[in-house]
Amino acid sequence: MNSMHPALTLYSTWGCHLCDEAEQLLLQAGLAGRFKVTDIVDDEQAFARYRLMIPVLCRGDNELCWPFDADQLATWLKDVQ
Repeated sequence: MNSMHPALTLYSTWGCHLCDEAEQLLLQAGLAGRFKVTDIVDDEQAFARYRLMIPVLCRGDNELCWPFDADQLATWLKDVQ
């Protein structure tokens, strides 16, 4: 895998406090630099898929939908490695 591209994508949108919480969880889990935040408003396919579900963390076809906590995040990350 190319280390220049983050392996994880957090689908989010501006002004979403749940999305902000999810991003903080990722940072607290030590994932800074390992994920990118994609605003669904800028991605038509993501908007159609996730508009009622955000925040959603993805790696490939694997999705972790909100709500999730630090333990659920850690378990999911182990499962998708």
